Amino acid sequence: MQKMTTDTPQATLITQAAPIAVVTHGGRAKCLQRLVRLDLPVPRTVALSFDAVHAIAAGEMVDLDAILSEFPEDAILCVRPSSEDPDWGGPGAVLNIGMNDARFVSLSDTLGKEAASALYLRFVQAYAVHVARLDPDVFEDVEDGGPDALSEVLHAYEAEAEEPFPQNRGEQLAAVLRSMARAWEGTTARLLREAKGAPADAGLGLIVQEMALGLGQGECGSGVMQLANSQTGEPQVTGRYLSQSQGRDALGGGVEAMFLAQDDRGRSLQDEAPEAFADLSRHAALMRARLREEMQVEFVIENNQVHILDGVRIQRSARAAVKIAVRLAEDGVIPAEEALMRVDAHALNELLHRQVAPDATRDVLGRGIAASPGAARGKLVFTAAEAQASAARGEPCILARRETSPEDVRGMHAAVGVVTEKGGMTSHAAVIGRGLGLPCIVGVSSLRFNMRRKQLIAPDGRVVSAGTQVTLDGSTGEILLGEPEMLEAAQDDAFQTMMAWADEARDIGIRANADTPEDAITARKFDAQGIGLCRTEHMFFEPGRLTVMREMIFADTSEGRAAVLARLLPMQRDDFRELFRIMGGLPVCIRLFDPPLHEFLPTTTTGQRELAEALGLPISDVTRRVEEMGEYNPMLGLRGVRLGVTVPEIYDMQARAIFEASLEASSTEPEIMIPLVSAKREVELVKARIDAVAAAVRAERGQDFSYRLGVMVETPRAALRADEIAQSTEFMSFGTNDLTQMTYGLSRDDAGRFMSDYVQKGVFPEDPFHRLDVDGVGELLQLGVQRGREGRPDVVLSICGEHGGNPESIAFCRMVGFDYVSCSPFRVPVARLAAAQLAIAEKTGQISPTYANN
Repeated sequence: MQKMTTDTPQATLITQAAPIAVVTHGGRAKCLQRLVRLDLPVPRTVALSFDAVHAIAAGEMVDLDAILSEFPEDAILCVRPSSEDPDWGGPGAVLNIGMNDARFVSLSDTLGKEAASALYLRFVQAYAVHVARLDPDVFEDVEDGGPDALSEVLHAYEAEAEEPFPQNRGEQLAAVLRSMARAWEGTTARLLREAKGAPADAGLGLIVQEMALGLGQGECGSGVMQLANSQTGEPQVTGRYLSQSQGRDALGGGVEAMFLAQDDRGRSLQDEAPEAFADLSRHAALMRARLREEMQVEFVIENNQVHILDGVRIQRSARAAVKIAVRLAEDGVIPAEEALMRVDAHALNELLHRQVAPDATRDVLGRGIAASPGAARGKLVFTAAEAQASAARGEPCILARRETSPEDVRGMHAAVGVVTEKGGMTSHAAVIGRGLGLPCIVGVSSLRFNMRRKQLIAPDGRVVSAGTQVTLDGSTGEILLGEPEMLEAAQDDAFQTMMAWADEARDIGIRANADTPEDAITARKFDAQGIGLCRTEHMFFEPGRLTVMREMIFADTSEGRAAVLARLLPMQRDDFRELFRIMGGLPVCIRLFDPPLHEFLPTTTTGQRELAEALGLPISDVTRRVEEMGEYNPMLGLRGVRLGVTVPEIYDMQARAIFEASLEASSTEPEIMIPLVSAKREVELVKARIDAVAAAVRAERGQDFSYRLGVMVETPRAALRADEIAQSTEFMSFGTNDLTQMTYGLSRDDAGRFMSDYVQKGVFPEDPFHRLDVDGVGELLQLGVQRGREGRPDVVLSICGEHGGNPESIAFCRMVGFDYVSCSPFRVPVARLAAAQLAIAEKTGQISPTYANN
């Protein structure tokens, strides 16, 4: 449109060489140009730029005569929005511009009076509501369809608007353009866009297109087609077609639309108009190959001729996104690296867990923090014992607790989902839930937990008692009443192929946090490169071990403690041997005992009485010891390495169990990690004892072995003094859960109570326990990496907190030079894909995933 380019540069006829860009004219305009370049039958189209639309909204109309000169004098037109991102929305399309009394008469002769009436009626009603801003109720008494309805609508318009319906095509077009431009600039539309992530000043383009009418003689109609299933990604011709229709009428509810391909369920376009179907299929295949994407094609058939009105990237589920990307790569349409970049790493969680079906009816009881993804349904139980009993009966159950403790771990193993009143993203329930792959919702302050009566009370007053069937949606944080429809997890060949490509591309190691054989099996299934964190304390809460552990706590001498721990030694050895066997020579990093000892002691009178009976002690002795062991702030008290220094017998036993298990499993050298270190001397004291145990085991077994000693950096001081500490260690793993907690002075278990308010008010941009704080905590990590390598250049550095499975955090870890990250087993695929995408973006200079820029 040379004339238009010269006289009115804001409007351009879409040709193969026209200066059209997404950032100036929007995605729809650019897609139409691509279709024109493919020589597809696209109706003649003029694109208005963002600047032009903004000017129209401000009262400065473009040169309408120049625009209209690009179309035949009797052409019927439509105007459609063209925003930079289709998800940002925009005003609805207005069809049949140019219909007036004269065109109604002429079209009645060529198309028939019924078709002409339908065209005119549609335009008048759309113009009245969206342009003249009349109340839709004005037309509610008009009977459906036909010339009589048209006459009634025109009279109703004139009565309400106090003027006849405009007959001039230019006047109609100007009013439509002005209305759509102002709608986009309005406050409501602006707020809706910003809620979807659009910038406040996002522009809108408009396209003026000659109509392919879709009504008339011969086969006429409209519809949409795509060559892949939006839910599964499988190759499948899907879509709908409706004879004698326009726009997207075929997708409306209650219409008797046809299938596209032959289908046993009813009539199809392939049966009724085989040549048009063949043309449409050929056009769709060409768009897939040349636009390098699975597209939804919007089309109109007019007298058996196919016209392509638009092409948009099909909407897709996470499983479909993987299948589509892999199939495009395997078909040679895109390279494998680009396929990897097309899948949102966060969305992989949908493939790894069951999900509530998108269209399922939801009866929401309450909401909390979505701490572990997936969905589960079962009967409500309120204690770990009840969960175990329910599992023994083969009945799925949901465990509800105010907050979980290590004593609840067996109940969590037995349950299919967990919900807690308190807690945040790194609370005990959240961490264990993610490790087990259990849907978990924490911080459910909207529900009242009555543990004595075993009831949940919803905000609307409904009381849900033990035994009631409930469903957890761990992806949205919703607790649902009943059993909505579910979608099963999907880890098919396409998923495995994509993960293999990801492993070829990534340049940072991915391990799993695994505490049990079940965790280790899951880690192997997801191809983790080893175990980066095995928390040993959960092993001591087994019923047969808890009493022995308590007996050790009550021992008064070193010899007494060692004697009791000798009974735990074979149990620990079996635990570690099984882990080594499952991991098959991959590295296993075992963290020595970490929690304060008081967690192993009963807090109720009944529990203390039972312990007194088991140990043969007066209950007064038990009560006194429990009180003595209490701490005002146990998370900053006698735990971690401090226990290893003051009660070294525990670490002696664990080290022996690790070494003996390693020899029996013929494993590679085990990695032993000391928790909560703050000073070099702590490491030296523990290392000396572990070396002594290693020497003793070598002498007893007559076999040589090696091991690697490292520390868990969880205190700010350890990060700041990493150069000193690294001299006594071979690896340093940063525990970002506790490091964040100590840097902020926030309790990770209690922060959930106010964290949403803090985020909403802009105190924190994001929950720092959910997304790594790269400014504050990140600076400590950078210092730790830098100083650790200054103290020992070959020290291996990693993070093993929950941030390790977060794509945004992996971007930071790559940047500062960590060797690997370790995360919950079910987050391993997410981490593998995110790491690959970051490496590809850096290597190719492509636009990085969103998380790479944080």
